[in-house]
Amino acid sequence: MYVTVNGLRLFFDVHGEKLVAEGRRMRERPTVVLLHGGPGFDHSMFKPSFSSLAEVAQVVWLDHRGNGRSEHGDPALWTLDQWGDDVRVFCDTLGIEAPIVLGYSFGGFVAQSYATRHPGHAGKLIFFSTAPVLEEAPQLEMFEKLGGPAARAAAAAHFAAPTKETTSVFRSTCFPLYNTRPGDPDAKRRMVLNDEVSVRFFRDGAARMDFRPLLHRIECKSLVIAGDRDPRCPLVLARQLAAAIRPDLVRLEVFENAGHGTHIDAPERTMDVLRRFILE
Repeated sequence: MYVTVNGLRLFFDVHGEKLVAEGRRMRERPTVVLLHGGPGFDHSMFKPSFSSLAEVAQVVWLDHRGNGRSEHGDPALWTLDQWGDDVRVFCDTLGIEAPIVLGYSFGGFVAQSYATRHPGHAGKLIFFSTAPVLEEAPQLEMFEKLGGPAARAAAAAHFAAPTKETTSVFRSTCFPLYNTRPGDPDAKRRMVLNDEVSVRFFRDGAARMDFRPLLHRIECKSLVIAGDRDPRCPLVLARQLAAAIRPDLVRLEVFENAGHGTHIDAPERTMDVLRRFILE
């Protein structure tokens, strides 16, 4: 399905009822908006893993502008400011009030942009395997720990000069180190990829990203989920994210022996933590 957001057609999908029939009444359930990783990927990375959340909520998947099945628009607007504003307008256009916004990896960057630019709009926030800043040192250290000098070199080359070539080497060398268990082998085949948005973001936007001074603006309950073997958004950065949010609003859940995406390495516990947070 498509909806026009800030002048662009964005693709979204929905799973689960908003209103559930219970006897003589209709019970309203929360809506969870899932923001996918990348950039340059699409919402299919959440399927079918996150479909079980429809047991407790209505689940909405969104492809960011420039990503997946959404229109690309002007590449100059492939920015965290724009992606964050898109989330706000997307929810308002569909009438989603007090959304529970879950941002995974790059989607977590977008969620931080949305949350700090539009405080008070979200009902709850979930920052999932993400970071407020992409400091290179802890990433390189973890890549080397997990994959040796070759992995460190591939990551360093990509960080220094993100091109289609260095991106390709980074993905083939470093992506297998993201998790302690193998992911779905067909996941990549299902994706609609746009490497141009990835190259542009990591060339122009990632180095300037730092949400730490802004996260105090968050006004709702927030959950930070991190794996202690995550090389892309290492635990030390997830701790910085949690520390920048008001302590009475935030909870950090650390998964041992889990990498970038705890739903791959510890699926049952991850879904249990998410369901409990949604229902709080």
